[in-house]
Amino acid sequence: MQKTGFDSRKYVEEQSRYILERVRNSSGRLYIECGGKLLHDKHASRVLPGFDESNKLKVFQSLQDKLDVIICIYAGDIEKRKIRSDFGISYDADVLKMIDDFASYGLICNKVVITRYEDQVGATVFKEKLERRGINVYTHPKTPGYPANIDVVVSENGYGKNEYIPVDAPVVIVTAPGPGSGKLATCLSQMYHEAKMGQKPSYSKLETFPIWNLPLDHPVNIAYEAATADIGDVNLIDHFHLNAYGKIAVNYSRDLEAFPILARILEKITGESCIYKSPTDMGVNRCGFGITDDEVCREAGRQEIIRRSFQIRSDYISGLADENTVNRISAIMDKCSLTEEDRAVVAPAREALEKAIKEGKGKNGTVCAAAIELPDGTIVTAHNSEMLHACSALLLNALKVMTGIPKERDLIAADVIKSITAMKRDILSGKGVSMNLDEILIALAMSASVSEDAAKAMKALPLLKNAEVHLTHIPSPGDSSGIRKLGILATSDPRYPVRNI
Repeated sequence: MQKTGFDSRKYVEEQSRYILERVRNSSGRLYIECGGKLLHDKHASRVLPGFDESNKLKVFQSLQDKLDVIICIYAGDIEKRKIRSDFGISYDADVLKMIDDFASYGLICNKVVITRYEDQVGATVFKEKLERRGINVYTHPKTPGYPANIDVVVSENGYGKNEYIPVDAPVVIVTAPGPGSGKLATCLSQMYHEAKMGQKPSYSKLETFPIWNLPLDHPVNIAYEAATADIGDVNLIDHFHLNAYGKIAVNYSRDLEAFPILARILEKITGESCIYKSPTDMGVNRCGFGITDDEVCREAGRQEIIRRSFQIRSDYISGLADENTVNRISAIMDKCSLTEEDRAVVAPAREALEKAIKEGKGKNGTVCAAAIELPDGTIVTAHNSEMLHACSALLLNALKVMTGIPKERDLIAADVIKSITAMKRDILSGKGVSMNLDEILIALAMSASVSEDAAKAMKALPLLKNAEVHLTHIPSPGDSSGIRKLGILATSDPRYPVRNI
């Protein structure tokens, strides 16, 4: 059973209260740039056990009568079909999902802005798709000289060329599917237009990580560095905050580098001295106040760093990460004195692989193995076969152990598996015919209608959420899909399960 180290109810209450306090201290409309994930914040739930993935939307739901929402998406990300890794969907598809997610919490979101728009074909098609669904879409061209050339940026030739997005509420959340989407520029553009109208808008930032009131070397904060190794974010002491107040606060390098320019932009927009003395001042994050067990969160942070290390090394082999990113994650692992074997399921998976190789197991000479840590701490292993991927065999083995079903008893009739693999090979002309995790889940559901054992096993599936798994190979798309659906925390060694690559 996973230990809890975070109180979500306490966090939601504290975060809502603090945002309202910031609103009361503002002279006009408050724009909040919201980083991280609003819903399904899996990174936060992994490093802060007990953090509800929907916490931020619950905060906004408590403020819904005072709230408006703008979603930003960078035109280039639409063109490149950039993928959100935790769901395996593109950023443009995630915009639609976000609109639905907001609606499920009673929050109307019908404003989308496409940033750095230059009539790109994909972005134009997406714009039309949204408009056909009744969504108001705005476009902002690339701002010349942004952000350093302040005289141009804060002028009719800069923000002045952007469409103003009409809003009514006193608080406007500006969010996006991922980083680099133009959230900050959209907030500043809106403030520019409102200042020209004689209003007094203000700006704040809600960014979960790094947590400003945790130590610089806290594993939860270092896990943020691991999560952003591809863009090179580094956590630092906010020297602006230290100089102004004599208090230590943690922020990340991009915010610290941008603060002097951002402060000058805000001053030029409002015509008044910047009310903030530091990047930490700008933030409204109260996440640190929800931590109830520091050691639990520290260990969760350490485990997340190891998971990120495995992911980056696999991405490198897959061509999705560069050598600099690998070097950064290696340095982070060394800084925390962590090794791959500090993840409990790694050694058992590799031992299962060596044993299977010695016994001549596997499919056509290609052997893969996997290990899972069950809620009670038991570790179960499996390897692949002619009929099953290692992931599929692992799931069935784990369910038998959890439900007390004898190992030799089939949860899915052998004839059913043979029939499916024969269809894949003989009718669909498939090259790989063994069943992946997605397929075995469907087969298990079908078997549950005729088998008490299968029905019992299927009811135990929710208990595998957040279970730790390690594979000795990069999972196939079907395995990855099943892993995401089950909510399993999986890592893999950086190699493909084939002999000829």
